[in-house]
Amino acid sequence: MCELLAMSSLRPVRLTFSLETLAAHGAASGRNRDGWGTAFYQDKDVALFREPSAAGDSPLVRFLESQGPSTTLAISHIRRATRGAISLSNTQPFARQLAGRMHVFAHNGDLPGIEHSEALAYGRYQPVGTTDTEQAFCALLERMHELWLSPSPLPALDERLNVVVQFAADLRRLGPANFLYTDGETVFAHGHRRLHSDTGELKPPGLHLLSRQCADANETVHVSGMSVASGFQEVSLIASVPLTGEEWRPLAEGELVAVSAGRVTGAITP
Repeated sequence: MCELLAMSSLRPVRLTFSLETLAAHGAASGRNRDGWGTAFYQDKDVALFREPSAAGDSPLVRFLESQGPSTTLAISHIRRATRGAISLSNTQPFARQLAGRMHVFAHNGDLPGIEHSEALAYGRYQPVGTTDTEQAFCALLERMHELWLSPSPLPALDERLNVVVQFAADLRRLGPANFLYTDGETVFAHGHRRLHSDTGELKPPGLHLLSRQCADANETVHVSGMSVASGFQEVSLIASVPLTGEEWRPLAEGELVAVSAGRVTGAITP
């Protein structure tokens, strides 16, 4: 199955080691060789890099590992195609504008029958490609539309969380539904079930979480293999499989966590 990675931090960092490790899982000789993408947030906008080819062989990935932009929020994906041709339009993560900011979505799993689901219908937001993931993203934006057009420039976290919780429940009825969604302020990560390569079983956990704090004020430090400027820092990483030897927490089946500025700000388990 595909693999996901999200990073949220208080202060800007570069993904470096984490992106390198994820890309290695997308080698041309491996299972996840059908495309890769990374979205680096810069305020309300994103720098989006995608290729419908193996990440492990990509000169662009090598460039981003050493020269990629510093950011406080990034989402990455490596693809194993299960629905839709191997093409740029079907390569995650997907990004769309809503209420003057870019929203980004990536998914790991399979959602058979989503095109016939009334609960996951869309209208204002149309897919460019042919993946079930992009259809799901359009359905989520359809639900978010009115909430983001309210007078408040940023809807309350509880309101956004409630929408994502119901959306996740509807996805789970169709199939494996591990996903990362962000509106540029908060990352919403939903762990479900994934195909585990060691056993061949479809089971939880679908995502893992690692959160770290650093208070070194005198020198450049490293958090989970990422270069971090001196000073207090909080970082959270969410990945399909642990990318370091640290103690990553597996998300429970159906658990949804919200992360902002490197800190977990909400968590719901059905």
